[in-house]
Amino acid sequence: MQIQAYLFFNGRCEEAIEFYRKALGAKVEMMMRMGESPEPSPQIRPGMENKIMHATLRIGDSMVMMSDGECKDSASFQGFSLSLDLPDAKTSHRCFDALVSGGQALMPLGKTFWSPCFGMLKDRFGVSWMVSTSDTSKG
Repeated sequence: MQIQAYLFFNGRCEEAIEFYRKALGAKVEMMMRMGESPEPSPQIRPGMENKIMHATLRIGDSMVMMSDGECKDSASFQGFSLSLDLPDAKTSHRCFDALVSGGQALMPLGKTFWSPCFGMLKDRFGVSWMVSTSDTSKG
């Protein structure tokens, strides 16, 4: 059994995909545009044909699914954070700096009792992230 995040960007999905490709080295595993759907859908209004119906990104060993959704309102990412666990502080700093570009640092990277390097941010799309360095000194 797996739990995977599915994010709806309400019209900014393609921009988000490119951002995560550059910031985290994400790889597009699958992407389908609305106009490529094998079945017509009443949610696909004229002008939405090139919007993303479904995409799957591989970020490290994890998958994140995303879509433009119905493109009705601005995206609202509340009540959760994506947690990014990285092997060392240098990689954590690089990823944190890339993700926070155009966004907001909520907690700068620093040492905590559970991690040698931990920070929180909201990226330019409003997605909350927790960036953490694995503490390999503990068994």
